[in-house]
Amino acid sequence: MAYWLMKSEPDVFSIDDLHRENVAGWDGVRNYQARNNLRAMRQGDRAFFYHSSTNPPAIVGLMEVAREAYPDPTSKEPALHTSGGPGRRTSGDPGWVQVDVKFVKAFHAPLLLDDIKRIPALSRMVLLRNSRLSVQPVSPAEWKVLIDRLEKRG
Repeated sequence: MAYWLMKSEPDVFSIDDLHRENVAGWDGVRNYQARNNLRAMRQGDRAFFYHSSTNPPAIVGLMEVAREAYPDPTSKEPALHTSGGPGRRTSGDPGWVQVDVKFVKAFHAPLLLDDIKRIPALSRMVLLRNSRLSVQPVSPAEWKVLIDRLEKRG
């Protein structure tokens, strides 16, 4: 099992929206690195739901990958495949993708970004080094530290 952190602006799609829907497509990702992370996800992987572009940003819940990457229907044009060189499309490349995620739980007390920054064991976390990446891996050690903190909060 792999672990992830996935960001959404709560006014676009929130943990409460996922709770209501139970399973939803994680669409609209338009960054190549984030897209590659979506492609690497496997059914059963776990992810933190992170509210971004809000004050304060925070980990607010847990979800599980319910369906592996498939073409994102919100995409109007396929992605350019970087290995083919600038502007070259690779036949069969689905371009932008999405995964389906399933609600697991919402935390009563979210873990704020400022609190995450103060945890020494997380100093190398992608969230703190590449804050703009919307879909990012979380190491098993980081996952354990974060889960322990979140569960202590209730």
